[in-house]
Amino acid sequence: MSEPLAIAQVSPVPWDAPGHLAGQVRLIANGLAARGHQVVVLAPGRSTSDASAGRRAIAAAKKDPASALPAPGADPIVISVGEALPLTGRTKRSLPAGAARSLEDALEALELDVVHLHDPLPGGVSGAALRYSRALNIGHFHRPHPRFPASDVGKRFGDALYGRIDTVLADFATAVPAINDALPAGVNVVLPSVTASDKNGAEGSTGVTIAQVIGGERASLRTTLRALRKLPEGDWNARIGLQPGSPPPASIGADIRDRVEIVEVDSGQEQDFIAGADVVIIGGTAATPRPVAILAAVAEGAVPVATTVPVHEHLLEDGRLGPCYGVGDQQTLAAQLEVIITNADKAKAWVDQAAGLRDRLAPEVLLDHVESACSELVSRRHDTRARPDIAARIADRPLIDVDLHMHTDHSYDCATPVEVLLAEARAKGLGAIAVTDHNEISGALEAEAKANGVKIIVSEEVKTATQGEVIGLFIKKRIPQGMTLRETLDEIHAQGGLAYVPHPFDRMHSVPDYEHLLAELERIDAFEVYNARVAVGAFNEEAARFAAKYRLPAGAGSDSHVAQGLGSVRITMRDFDGPEEFLESLREADIARTPSSLFFVQALKFIQTKATPNSAKAASKRRRVRKASRKS
Repeated sequence: MSEPLAIAQVSPVPWDAPGHLAGQVRLIANGLAARGHQVVVLAPGRSTSDASAGRRAIAAAKKDPASALPAPGADPIVISVGEALPLTGRTKRSLPAGAARSLEDALEALELDVVHLHDPLPGGVSGAALRYSRALNIGHFHRPHPRFPASDVGKRFGDALYGRIDTVLADFATAVPAINDALPAGVNVVLPSVTASDKNGAEGSTGVTIAQVIGGERASLRTTLRALRKLPEGDWNARIGLQPGSPPPASIGADIRDRVEIVEVDSGQEQDFIAGADVVIIGGTAATPRPVAILAAVAEGAVPVATTVPVHEHLLEDGRLGPCYGVGDQQTLAAQLEVIITNADKAKAWVDQAAGLRDRLAPEVLLDHVESACSELVSRRHDTRARPDIAARIADRPLIDVDLHMHTDHSYDCATPVEVLLAEARAKGLGAIAVTDHNEISGALEAEAKANGVKIIVSEEVKTATQGEVIGLFIKKRIPQGMTLRETLDEIHAQGGLAYVPHPFDRMHSVPDYEHLLAELERIDAFEVYNARVAVGAFNEEAARFAAKYRLPAGAGSDSHVAQGLGSVRITMRDFDGPEEFLESLREADIARTPSSLFFVQALKFIQTKATPNSAKAASKRRRVRKASRKS
């Protein structure tokens, strides 16, 4: 990467927590820092003092954003957001107290290029951070089967929230279907990093060593012990690790008692425990799979023997890298273990065939993928550097107020005559307006011919076939509706115009899907970040967030369908001549709202276009035209 990036790693678990997830966060954060990036970690703390220290760091960052970011290549700075809640029994992890506010303040204060969100699921720290991030977002899912909102309401919420994720990484391919259903961005499967332990396993072990770490699933323990009792006499031994607090088996069996060792294994120590084993049994069901245990076994050079659940079978390539057995099937498990114990060549073949998978688990492979994802995202941002030649031309131009979105009676859903619109524009002091009738340019051309002191940007709001609407600014002839989004954008540019996306996230309008916006970023010239007729403020906020992170020039408009709404939002910018000067001026423009009543202008639109007889509309139009003529 050519230059260091400011990257936040957002973790749902404390920075120093045991276990696979925290280990992956530490590896990625430290690895990116070692590669020269500025890395800050936002994670729950372990105590109230951690949370207090985090609040102080965030307060300092709000005053001096540079203080919260390390120098390029320095160790990551860890900021605690709230105090982690303990998990007991079947309790689900919830958002720590104060975490949402801390995340909002931190992500607003920090000047970040990328936010890397680990398991951004509802109710957790990463899911909350996604609400507040103003940077480019990487969603990284570590679970083999992530669960997203299933209800219609939850789905709509998920669409709005997960539309903020710009690229997706997943540890396991089995997560892809659920992610594709919930997220618009495409998924890249990137295996987690799991390397061989520096431990040598149990001392004094001889022959073939069988190892298994068992969580809370007692059925798996029973299946394993019964399978071991079926093995023939020979040079083998077994060690079984139980989580602290798990009850030991009631009986092991006198015939194998001397061969089996049962010990407690703390969370995060599983791989050290299985180090040196020749065979690793991986239990678990479809609801409680253990894919990381398979990767740990492969990393240690052992043969994994796993239950036949989808993620296990996928990782083992349907038996090519290790045998499987059905959940609770002691007979098959015993038979698979016997093959490994009695057939050294077969066991070696499984280990050798797993060499490719083992190589993919190296830390550098994961870091390459993450860094590449960051680089690809940053490369999609628009170039915000000024054009010196154009900037010099407009530097001394007067400031004018501009409204970039409005309609006349040339639109099927508007009854405002061109003369009335122009009179209102002059009365409200607008220096330029973009007339953007639906699928029609005649109203803009008429306004241009009758402008009399108001600069007219000839435009059209074009409806694509299935991908929403887009406005062509500075066009010369009508663009037909019904083309694809790309075809429409290309036609706008073929006419020397600018492609301007209106009300991009207003789900009450016809808007492009998020993936289509991402696909056409290079062809989009400007983005409407404020539309006065958008009823839900969060939609405008979403547009502003999108424009900011991709550095798209931001525009705004009243989207007026009645003259009274004109200028309810306006852009103050340097006067311009043509699309190049306009775009350069727009980069430095200010957007301001004026008080208006959305309900009032919506009601006027309904009265003028739906509730008024045609004869009355015609008479009313003649009166407005005469009145406008007298004013001018």
